[in-house]
Amino acid sequence: MWWPYLFVFLGALLFDIVPFPFLPAFTIMLYLQVKYGLDMWAVLGIGVAGSILGRYILTLYIPHLSAKVFKPAKNADVQFLGEKLKAKGWRSQAAIVTYSLLPLPTTPLFLAGGMARIRPLYIIPAFFVGKLTSDSVALSMGGYAAKNLGSLRASVFSWQSIVGLSASLLLLFVLLFVDWRSLIEKKAFRLDFNIFK
Repeated sequence: MWWPYLFVFLGALLFDIVPFPFLPAFTIMLYLQVKYGLDMWAVLGIGVAGSILGRYILTLYIPHLSAKVFKPAKNADVQFLGEKLKAKGWRSQAAIVTYSLLPLPTTPLFLAGGMARIRPLYIIPAFFVGKLTSDSVALSMGGYAAKNLGSLRASVFSWQSIVGLSASLLLLFVLLFVDWRSLIEKKAFRLDFNIFK
């Protein structure tokens, strides 16, 4: 049966292409693995490929979307932040891997990268390492999840998922409303809520 693997790919792609915090892609991967008794390693490889393609597409279209939604000053501010992060070299890559390992949505990471017009190939290799590692841990628990499907459904609305979503929204708030140029150049913390066109 090959078609559930196609759903794994499409599900991971769709979960990771959206420009707002959403369920992690491993949830659809795990659901389909359990429902159809799929091979964990095939689900991992196909799902991570779908995730990476989804995040790649997100970084390509988000600069155009942010140009229509945000004022030029906010886009320039986030681009300035991106240049500073790129200047950190391997430390930025280590931070991306670490962030990808955390149980937090990676949407803010790719929104920031896309808005900052950082080339996707700068972010994706480190994301791949973190994603492959964290998703393999999540999928290896598939046997446990199969026996406890009710608790898996309940965990979607658990305090951990609510904390993860809240942290993701907080990161988006910080990305969008902090004046990064002022903070980095003048060491002055300033919030700017007048960022929309």
